[in-house]
Amino acid sequence: MYLFELFGLELDFQPLFDELQRWWALLLRNLPNMLLAVIVVFVGYLVTRFAKKYFNRLSRRLVHDSTVAGLLSSFLTILLVLAFLFLTLSVLNLTGIVQNILAGAGVVGLALGLAFQDPILNLFSGILLSVRTLFREGDLIEVHGYFGKVKEVTLRHTTLITLQGQDVMIPNKIVAQEPIKNYNKLGMRRVDLSCGVSYGDDLDKVKALTIAAIQERVAYDTTKEVQLFFNEFGDSSINYTLRFWLAQGKSGQADYLAAQSDAIMAIKRAYDDNDIMIPFPIRTLDFGIKGGEKLSEMKLQMESNGDDENPGNEQPR
Repeated sequence: MYLFELFGLELDFQPLFDELQRWWALLLRNLPNMLLAVIVVFVGYLVTRFAKKYFNRLSRRLVHDSTVAGLLSSFLTILLVLAFLFLTLSVLNLTGIVQNILAGAGVVGLALGLAFQDPILNLFSGILLSVRTLFREGDLIEVHGYFGKVKEVTLRHTTLITLQGQDVMIPNKIVAQEPIKNYNKLGMRRVDLSCGVSYGDDLDKVKALTIAAIQERVAYDTTKEVQLFFNEFGDSSINYTLRFWLAQGKSGQADYLAAQSDAIMAIKRAYDDNDIMIPFPIRTLDFGIKGGEKLSEMKLQMESNGDDENPGNEQPR
Protein backbone atom coordinates (compact mmCIF):
# COMPACT_ATOMS: atom_id res chain seq x y z
CA MET A 1 0.00 0.00 0.00
CA TYR A 2 2.91 2.31 0.66
CA LEU A 3 4.82 1.19 -2.36
CA PHE A 4 4.93 3.46 -5.41
CA GLU A 5 6.75 3.01 -8.65
CA LEU A 6 8.36 6.12 -10.11
CA PHE A 7 10.67 5.95 -13.10
CA GLY A 8 11.09 2.29 -12.47
CA LEU A 9 11.99 2.74 -8.74
CA GLU A 10 9.91 1.45 -5.88
CA LEU A 11 9.55 4.00 -3.03
CA ASP A 12 8.60 2.99 0.51
CA PHE A 13 7.16 5.84 2.62
CA GLN A 14 6.39 3.67 5.62
CA PRO A 15 9.47 4.77 7.66
CA LEU A 16 8.58 8.43 7.04
CA PHE A 17 5.02 7.92 8.21
CA ASP A 18 6.22 6.06 11.27
CA GLU A 19 8.58 8.91 12.17
CA LEU A 20 5.82 11.49 11.73
CA GLN A 21 3.52 9.44 13.95
CA ARG A 22 6.22 9.29 16.60
CA TRP A 23 6.72 13.04 16.46
CA TRP A 24 2.97 13.61 16.72
CA ALA A 25 2.73 11.34 19.78
CA LEU A 26 5.68 13.14 21.35
CA LEU A 27 4.06 16.50 20.62
CA LEU A 28 0.79 15.40 22.24
CA ARG A 29 2.65 14.03 25.26
CA ASN A 30 4.63 17.26 25.73
CA LEU A 31 1.80 19.63 24.88
CA PRO A 32 0.99 20.45 28.55
CA ASN A 33 4.64 21.30 29.18
CA MET A 34 4.75 23.46 26.08
CA LEU A 35 1.63 25.34 27.13
CA LEU A 36 3.13 25.80 30.58
CA ALA A 37 6.38 27.05 29.01
CA VAL A 38 4.41 29.59 26.95
CA ILE A 39 2.71 30.78 30.14
CA VAL A 40 6.12 31.05 31.89
CA VAL A 41 7.51 33.10 28.98
CA PHE A 42 4.49 35.42 29.02
CA VAL A 43 4.65 35.90 32.79
CA GLY A 44 8.40 36.43 32.54
CA TYR A 45 7.87 39.13 29.92
CA LEU A 46 5.40 40.99 32.14
CA VAL A 47 7.54 40.61 35.26
CA THR A 48 10.68 41.75 33.42
CA ARG A 49 8.96 44.90 32.10
CA PHE A 50 7.75 45.81 35.58
CA ALA A 51 11.04 44.86 37.25
CA LYS A 52 13.10 46.92 34.77
CA LYS A 53 11.29 50.10 35.80
CA TYR A 54 11.82 49.21 39.45
CA PHE A 55 15.50 48.45 38.83
CA ASN A 56 15.92 51.84 37.14
CA ARG A 57 14.47 53.68 40.14
CA LEU A 58 16.45 51.56 42.60
CA SER A 59 19.77 52.01 40.80
CA ARG A 60 19.32 55.80 40.56
CA ARG A 61 18.59 55.85 44.28
CA LEU A 62 21.69 53.82 45.11
CA VAL A 63 24.08 55.28 42.53
CA HIS A 64 24.32 58.97 41.64
CA ASP A 65 26.29 58.38 38.43
CA SER A 66 23.81 57.89 35.56
CA THR A 67 26.15 55.61 33.57
CA VAL A 68 26.74 53.26 36.48
CA ALA A 69 23.05 53.36 37.40
CA GLY A 70 22.08 52.29 33.88
CA LEU A 71 24.66 49.51 33.92
CA LEU A 72 23.44 48.23 37.27
CA SER A 73 19.81 48.26 36.10
CA SER A 74 20.69 46.37 32.91
CA PHE A 75 22.71 43.82 34.85
CA LEU A 76 19.82 43.08 37.22
CA THR A 77 17.41 42.84 34.28
CA ILE A 78 19.66 40.35 32.47
CA LEU A 79 19.85 38.19 35.59
CA LEU A 80 16.04 38.11 35.78
CA VAL A 81 15.74 37.21 32.06
CA LEU A 82 18.26 34.38 32.48
CA ALA A 83 16.32 33.06 35.47
CA PHE A 84 13.07 32.85 33.43
CA LEU A 85 14.98 31.31 30.50
CA PHE A 86 16.34 28.50 32.66
CA LEU A 87 12.90 28.01 34.20
CA THR A 88 11.35 27.68 30.73
CA LEU A 89 13.95 25.10 29.64
CA SER A 90 13.35 23.14 32.83
CA VAL A 91 9.60 23.07 32.18
CA LEU A 92 10.31 21.63 28.72
CA ASN A 93 12.46 18.90 30.33
CA LEU A 94 15.54 20.28 28.61
CA THR A 95 17.72 20.04 31.69
CA GLY A 96 20.60 18.74 29.61
CA ILE A 97 20.62 21.94 27.60
CA VAL A 98 20.51 23.95 30.82
CA GLN A 99 23.51 22.08 32.16
CA ASN A 100 25.42 22.57 28.90
CA ILE A 101 24.62 26.29 28.91
CA LEU A 102 25.79 26.67 32.50
CA ALA A 103 28.96 24.70 31.84
CA GLY A 104 29.71 26.70 28.70
CA ALA A 105 29.00 29.97 30.48
CA GLY A 106 31.38 28.98 33.26
CA VAL A 107 34.20 28.17 30.84
CA VAL A 108 33.64 31.32 28.79
CA GLY A 109 33.41 33.44 31.95
CA LEU A 110 36.68 32.02 33.27
CA ALA A 111 38.45 32.67 29.98
CA LEU A 112 37.13 36.23 29.76
CA GLY A 113 38.00 36.87 33.39
CA LEU A 114 41.61 35.85 32.84
CA ALA A 115 41.90 37.78 29.57
CA PHE A 116 40.29 40.99 30.82
CA GLN A 117 41.27 40.91 34.48
CA ASP A 118 42.29 44.57 34.85
CA PRO A 119 39.33 46.05 32.91
CA ILE A 120 36.90 43.89 34.88
CA LEU A 121 38.49 44.93 38.18
CA ASN A 122 38.28 48.59 37.16
CA LEU A 123 34.63 48.12 36.13
CA PHE A 124 33.52 46.59 39.42
CA SER A 125 35.68 49.05 41.37
CA GLY A 126 33.93 51.92 39.56
CA ILE A 127 30.54 50.46 40.50
CA LEU A 128 31.71 50.04 44.10
CA LEU A 129 32.94 53.64 44.28
CA SER A 130 29.65 54.93 42.91
CA VAL A 131 27.58 52.86 45.34
CA ARG A 132 29.64 53.75 48.43
CA THR A 133 29.94 57.46 47.51
CA LEU A 134 33.36 57.88 49.11
CA PHE A 135 33.66 61.21 47.30
CA ARG A 136 31.76 63.35 44.83
CA GLU A 137 32.71 65.49 41.87
CA GLY A 138 34.47 68.62 43.10
CA ASP A 139 35.75 67.07 46.35
CA LEU A 140 39.38 67.71 47.27
CA ILE A 141 41.02 64.31 47.84
CA GLU A 142 44.45 62.73 48.11
CA VAL A 143 44.98 59.20 46.75
CA HIS A 144 47.96 57.25 45.39
CA GLY A 145 50.23 60.24 45.96
CA TYR A 146 48.03 62.64 43.94
CA PHE A 147 46.29 65.66 45.48
CA GLY A 148 43.49 67.42 43.63
CA LYS A 149 39.79 67.84 42.94
CA VAL A 150 37.63 65.05 41.54
CA LYS A 151 36.63 65.81 37.96
CA GLU A 152 34.66 62.65 37.13
CA VAL A 153 34.29 58.97 37.97
CA THR A 154 33.81 56.64 35.01
CA LEU A 155 33.54 52.85 34.83
CA ARG A 156 37.30 52.57 34.24
CA HIS A 157 39.08 55.41 36.02
CA THR A 158 38.78 58.40 38.36
CA THR A 159 39.95 61.74 36.99
CA LEU A 160 41.58 64.35 39.25
CA ILE A 161 42.55 67.94 38.50
CA THR A 162 45.64 68.69 40.59
CA LEU A 163 46.11 72.08 42.21
CA GLN A 164 48.81 72.80 39.61
CA GLY A 165 46.29 72.24 36.79
CA GLN A 166 47.28 68.75 35.60
CA ASP A 167 44.71 66.13 34.58
CA VAL A 168 45.37 62.78 36.28
CA MET A 169 43.48 59.55 35.49
CA ILE A 170 43.79 56.87 38.19
CA PRO A 171 42.45 53.31 37.57
CA ASN A 172 39.45 52.58 39.76
CA LYS A 173 40.99 49.43 41.22
CA ILE A 174 43.80 51.57 42.72
CA VAL A 175 41.32 54.11 44.09
CA ALA A 176 39.22 51.33 45.65
CA GLN A 177 42.20 49.58 47.26
CA GLU A 178 44.30 52.47 48.60
CA PRO A 179 43.60 54.90 51.46
CA ILE A 180 41.75 58.09 50.46
CA LYS A 181 41.94 61.47 52.19
CA ASN A 182 38.78 63.48 51.57
CA TYR A 183 39.14 67.11 52.70
CA ASN A 184 35.52 68.06 51.94
CA LYS A 185 33.44 65.15 53.21
CA LEU A 186 33.25 66.34 56.84
CA GLY A 187 33.40 70.05 55.97
CA MET A 188 36.15 70.89 58.47
CA ARG A 189 39.93 71.16 58.41
CA ARG A 190 42.62 71.99 60.98
CA VAL A 191 45.73 74.12 60.58
CA ASP A 192 48.85 72.91 62.41
CA LEU A 193 51.58 75.54 62.63
CA SER A 194 55.03 74.98 64.16
CA CYS A 195 57.24 77.76 65.53
CA GLY A 196 59.74 78.50 68.30
CA VAL A 197 60.72 81.26 70.75
CA SER A 198 63.98 82.03 72.50
CA TYR A 199 64.93 80.51 75.84
CA GLY A 200 64.81 83.94 77.48
CA ASP A 201 61.11 84.59 76.77
CA ASP A 202 58.26 84.02 79.22
CA LEU A 203 56.41 80.95 77.93
CA ASP A 204 53.11 81.84 79.63
CA LYS A 205 53.24 85.24 77.92
CA VAL A 206 54.13 83.64 74.60
CA LYS A 207 51.19 81.25 74.79
CA ALA A 208 48.68 83.96 75.70
CA LEU A 209 49.89 86.39 73.01
CA THR A 210 49.96 83.71 70.30
CA ILE A 211 46.43 82.48 70.98
CA ALA A 212 45.15 86.06 71.21
CA ALA A 213 46.78 86.91 67.86
CA ILE A 214 44.90 84.07 66.17
CA GLN A 215 41.62 84.96 67.83
CA GLU A 216 41.86 88.64 66.85
CA ARG A 217 43.32 88.55 63.34
CA VAL A 218 42.50 85.16 61.78
CA ALA A 219 39.13 83.81 60.60
CA TYR A 220 38.71 80.47 62.37
CA ASP A 221 36.01 78.21 63.80
CA THR A 222 35.10 79.88 67.09
CA THR A 223 33.24 76.79 68.30
CA LYS A 224 36.58 75.00 68.68
CA GLU A 225 39.44 76.03 70.96
CA VAL A 226 42.73 77.43 69.68
CA GLN A 227 45.44 75.19 71.15
CA LEU A 228 49.16 75.69 71.71
CA PHE A 229 51.51 72.96 72.96
CA PHE A 230 55.20 73.38 73.74
CA ASN A 231 56.78 70.17 72.53
CA GLU A 232 60.55 70.46 72.12
CA PHE A 233 63.74 72.00 73.47
CA GLY A 234 65.44 72.91 70.21
CA ASP A 235 69.06 73.89 69.52
CA SER A 236 68.31 77.60 69.77
CA SER A 237 64.60 77.80 70.67
CA ILE A 238 61.73 76.25 72.59
CA ASN A 239 59.41 74.92 69.89
CA TYR A 240 55.64 74.66 69.94
CA THR A 241 52.72 73.56 67.76
CA LEU A 242 49.71 75.82 67.25
CA ARG A 243 46.36 74.30 66.22
CA PHE A 244 43.14 75.94 65.09
CA TRP A 245 40.26 74.95 62.82
CA LEU A 246 39.17 76.71 59.66
CA ALA A 247 35.85 78.51 59.66
CA GLN A 248 32.85 76.27 59.01
CA GLY A 249 32.26 75.53 55.35
CA LYS A 250 35.81 76.55 54.36
CA SER A 251 37.91 73.43 53.89
CA GLY A 252 39.40 74.11 50.44
CA GLN A 253 43.10 74.42 49.78
CA ALA A 254 42.88 78.17 49.13
CA ASP A 255 41.11 78.66 52.47
CA TYR A 256 43.76 76.57 54.21
CA LEU A 257 46.69 78.48 52.71
CA ALA A 258 45.04 81.86 53.42
CA ALA A 259 44.43 80.97 57.08
CA GLN A 260 47.98 79.68 57.44
CA SER A 261 49.40 82.87 55.93
CA ASP A 262 47.21 85.11 58.12
CA ALA A 263 48.29 83.17 61.21
CA ILE A 264 52.00 83.60 60.44
CA MET A 265 51.56 87.34 59.86
CA ALA A 266 49.52 87.76 63.05
CA ILE A 267 52.06 85.88 65.18
CA LYS A 268 55.00 87.83 63.74
CA ARG A 269 53.26 91.15 64.41
CA ALA A 270 52.35 90.17 67.97
CA TYR A 271 55.91 89.09 68.73
CA ASP A 272 57.39 92.29 67.28
CA ASP A 273 55.04 94.44 69.35
CA ASN A 274 55.88 92.58 72.58
CA ASP A 275 59.63 92.07 72.10
CA ILE A 276 59.43 88.28 71.71
CA MET A 277 62.15 86.79 69.57
CA ILE A 278 61.86 83.96 67.10
CA PRO A 279 65.50 82.80 67.07
CA PHE A 280 67.37 81.51 64.09
CA PRO A 281 70.27 79.03 64.15
CA ILE A 282 73.51 80.56 65.44
CA ARG A 283 76.99 79.24 64.63
CA THR A 284 79.86 79.92 67.05
CA LEU A 285 83.37 79.57 65.59
CA ASP A 286 85.90 78.38 68.20
CA PHE A 287 89.55 78.57 67.15
CA GLY A 288 90.79 77.36 70.51
CA ILE A 289 90.05 73.70 70.03
CA LYS A 290 92.67 71.10 70.75
CA GLY A 291 95.39 71.08 68.06
CA GLY A 292 94.46 74.53 66.76
CA GLU A 293 95.44 78.14 67.39
CA LYS A 294 93.49 80.66 69.38
CA LEU A 295 92.11 83.63 67.51
CA SER A 296 93.92 86.10 69.85
CA GLU A 297 97.28 84.48 69.15
CA MET A 298 96.65 84.54 65.41
CA LYS A 299 95.81 88.25 65.64
CA LEU A 300 99.02 89.04 67.53
CA GLN A 301 101.05 87.05 65.04
CA MET A 302 99.49 88.92 62.11
CA GLU A 303 100.24 92.29 63.79
CA SER A 304 103.80 91.24 64.48
CA ASN A 305 104.34 90.24 60.87
CA GLY A 306 103.01 93.58 59.76
CA ASP A 307 105.47 95.47 62.01
CA ASP A 308 108.43 93.47 60.67
CA GLU A 309 107.60 94.36 57.11
CA ASN A 310 107.24 98.07 58.03
CA PRO A 311 109.96 98.90 60.61
CA GLY A 312 109.64 102.17 62.45
CA ASN A 313 105.99 102.33 61.55
CA GLU A 314 106.87 104.31 58.49
CA GLN A 315 104.03 105.35 56.38
CA PRO A 316 104.29 104.01 52.86
CA ARG A 317 104.55 106.60 50.12
